[in-house]
Amino acid sequence: MTSNPKAGDGSADEPGGGAGRHPGPPDDPPETEAERRRRRAVFLRELTEARELRERVQPRRTKERRMREAMRMRTFRI
Repeated sequence: MTSNPKAGDGSADEPGGGAGRHPGPPDDPPETEAERRRRRAVFLRELTEARELRERVQPRRTKERRMREAMRMRTFRI
């Protein structure tokens, strides 16, 4: 997936990494609203795709989850 193309390898030994610092050079222009919406749309699309895949791969668990959620919703109705 390409949800985070600038992700590192997760190593804590990366130079320049510190608490409160933002990744990338300090002269990055602030993100525009259009860029933020585009990244959010990509994220939501990938999230939906992952949920659909999970439902296909684990149909029994998905059915159980739906049943539990329905039972939970019925509990709060008057």
